Amino acid sequence: MPEKRLYDTRFFVEYFFSEDTELVKKLKQELRSVKERLVSALTIHEIYRINLKREGRDVALLRSKAVHSDFTVVDVNYEMAIVSADLRGRHQIPMADSVIAATALSCECQLFSDDPHFTQIDGIRTIWIK
Repeated sequence: MPEKRLYDTRFFVEYFFSEDTELVKKLKQELRSVKERLVSALTIHEIYRINLKREGRDVALLRSKAVHSDFTVVDVNYEMAIVSADLRGRHQIPMADSVIAATALSCECQLFSDDPHFTQIDGIRTIWIK
């Protein structure tokens, strides 16, 4: 059982919106298999924004609160902000992805994502449902 893992926005998009019941079942199994589940504060922002657009404010608030209660939310600190800016400049990736990558590096844990932006960054270990 992995000690801890950071979950990217892609996980939540699939978890909340996928019509593939087998995939959602595997995502739920994934959550049960990890001792400490982490999420970046930027992922909370993205989850809320996506749900707000697709489902409205009430659902966005409900889902963001559920994530907040079930995951440890990792706030961005000074060191992460500097690492994030370096990663963003070096790899030409979106700001949210650079912050999430910096969070994974800072927390020294695997990142649960299939976003190809992360595979180009040294030290980032990604995992996804096979």
